Amino acid sequence: MKRIILIVVGLVWLGFGETRGADKVEFKKDIQPILQKSCIECHGPEKQKGKLRLDSKEAALKGGKEGPVFIVGDAAKSELFRRITLPAGHDDIMPNKGDPLTKAQTDLIRDWINQGATWPETAVTAGSDEASAGKTKLPDFKPSAAEIKAIAELEALGVSARPIAMNVNWRQANFYPLGTNATDKTLTPLKEMIGLVDLNLAGTKITDNGLVNLANLTNLNRLHLEKTGITDAGLAHLKGLKNLHYLNLYGTSVGDAGLEHLKGLSHLKNVYLWQTKVTEAGATNLLKALPKLDISRGWDLVVAATDKDKDKEKEKAKEEVKK
Repeated sequence: MKRIILIVVGLVWLGFGETRGADKVEFKKDIQPILQKSCIECHGPEKQKGKLRLDSKEAALKGGKEGPVFIVGDAAKSELFRRITLPAGHDDIMPNKGDPLTKAQTDLIRDWINQGATWPETAVTAGSDEASAGKTKLPDFKPSAAEIKAIAELEALGVSARPIAMNVNWRQANFYPLGTNATDKTLTPLKEMIGLVDLNLAGTKITDNGLVNLANLTNLNRLHLEKTGITDAGLAHLKGLKNLHYLNLYGTSVGDAGLEHLKGLSHLKNVYLWQTKVTEAGATNLLKALPKLDISRGWDLVVAATDKDKDKEKEKAKEEVKK
C-alpha cells in the first residue's frame, strides 16, 4: 500500500513539475510592464544611473559602468536579480525609488533570465515617446531669490538639490548620503524650496519637529521618510502636501493614528508601510478615504491557506530581510 502511495505521489509531483516547467515567461506581457513601471525612471532615456539603460534590448545587454547586469540563462549569477531581491531599505536595492518589487515580480524576472531572457527586437520599454505621453507635464517654474539661496545652503551642507531634468527648475533633494548627520536643523532651508518635487530623507536623524519645514512644499510629489524617527505626530505636518503621490514610511514608528493625517491627500497613490505600527484595520480605514491608494505592508499581507502556513511565510520573509 505504501509503495502505491509513493508511486502516486511521485507521478503527481512529476506532473506538477512538467506544468511548472511549461510556464513560459513572455517579455511583452510579463517583463515589459515591470521595467516600464519600476525601472525606466532611473534607467531610461532621461536618466541612466550607473550608466545603465533598460529601455531597449541592446542597451540592457550592454549593461552599466560595472558591466552586464544579467547573465542569460543564469539568474543566480545576475546582478540585476541580486539587486531586485535585496531587503527593503538596502543601499543597493533596485528600484531605489518607490516600493520594492513583489516576490511574484522578482520570480518572473528570475524565470525570464533562466529561460534565456528573450527580448523581441521590436520591444522598446520606452520612457520617452510612449511612456512620456502618459505623464503630466509640469508647468514652467522660476525660483525666487530666497529659494536660490536655500539651494546654495543645501549644496554647502553636502545635499544634492539638482533639477529633475535639463532646462527645468523643478528640483529633487537627497539627504540620504548625509545619513545621521542630517538633523532637523539641516532641513531648515527646505522652507523656501517651493520648486521641490522629490525629497529623500531616508536614514537620516530627523524627527517630527523637522517635518515642520515641509509644511508649505505644496508641489512635492515624492517623499522618502523610511528608517527615520518620525511618529504619528510628524505626519500632521504633511496635511498641506496636496500634490503628494508617493510616501515611504518603512521602518518608522507610525501607526494607525498617523494615517488619519493622510486622508485629505487626494492625489496620494502609493504608501509604503512595511515594518511600521500600522494594523490591517488602520490600513483598511485609510483605503476607505482614498480608495485608489496602493498600500504596501510587506509580509503582513501574505495570504496563506492556514494560520500555520501564514506563520511560516512570515518567518521566511523575516529571514529574507535579515540576509
